[in-house]
Amino acid sequence: MFGQALAELAAAHPEVVAVSAAMLQPTGLGPMRERFPQRVFDVGIAEQHAVTSAAGQAMGGLHPVVAIYATFVNRAFDQVLLDVALHRLPVTFVLDRAGITGPDGPSHHGMWDLSLLSMVPGLRLAAPREAAQLPALLAEAVAWDEGPTLVRLPKATAGAPIEAVASMDGVDILHRGKGRPLDVLLVPVGPLARAAVEAAGILEREHGIGCTVADPRWVLPVNPALPSLAARHQVVVSIEDGVRTGGVGAALAQQCRDHGITTPVHTLGLPRAFIPPGPRDQLLAQAGLDAPGVVQAVRTATANRPAHRLSSLQRHGGAG
Repeated sequence: MFGQALAELAAAHPEVVAVSAAMLQPTGLGPMRERFPQRVFDVGIAEQHAVTSAAGQAMGGLHPVVAIYATFVNRAFDQVLLDVALHRLPVTFVLDRAGITGPDGPSHHGMWDLSLLSMVPGLRLAAPREAAQLPALLAEAVAWDEGPTLVRLPKATAGAPIEAVASMDGVDILHRGKGRPLDVLLVPVGPLARAAVEAAGILEREHGIGCTVADPRWVLPVNPALPSLAARHQVVVSIEDGVRTGGVGAALAQQCRDHGITTPVHTLGLPRAFIPPGPRDQLLAQAGLDAPGVVQAVRTATANRPAHRLSSLQRHGGAG
């Protein structure tokens, strides 16, 4: 999906070029190399040089797309920070194999990127929830010329589309229980939206807990609409396939505190540990990042909350 989408963007935008660090075919750059061989640069196993060369290309008026495994962007953090972001250069990073990769093992699980890159000033980071979302987010990333952008992709099979039922200031609302109070706001990152929507249905049907599922699409920096949405709920649960320390959930909790919002934010993510190889679905389940895990986390988070008293806001339509 990424390879085809990038080739189409390159056809429409002559300034778009692609950079790879010896992973041209695995990251999906084959279609673009076939159509535009002079606009694809493979620098070899040298991620730092890939990013610095992209910075130079951006200074020369191009828009480089750096396709790299999520785990290997760790090697080039300094270049992302000081060669690209410091100069607010229009470079788009596409991180393949983000999150749990499955049989590739602990060296290839792309689980550190959200924590590392959340520190980079001016970096905008998108996480499509499904393959159908990828072309639009990639186009938005390439259209942004005020600094670096990043699109985060899993190593997973494309599933059925998850349609939004509403949109609020760039945040897609994927689920809102009709006639239910605003008990829990679920904020999934990328493909974990599917588990969140499934969990919301279980929580409402079997436990009487009203849920809203909000997909930010652009997950970092935190969309200002999310803290205000959090304030309208009793509990917030973020769900991400990166380490819990310093990721999207931590950033959302910080934003809520900065705005004086007292709604508790519970962060679900991967443990700060080296995760062994295994089937992707199985490893996500072990980390509590499947639907049953989310259900259990929500029930635990709401177990000691006081009885809900509907506010006038809830009585007049809830989250929309």
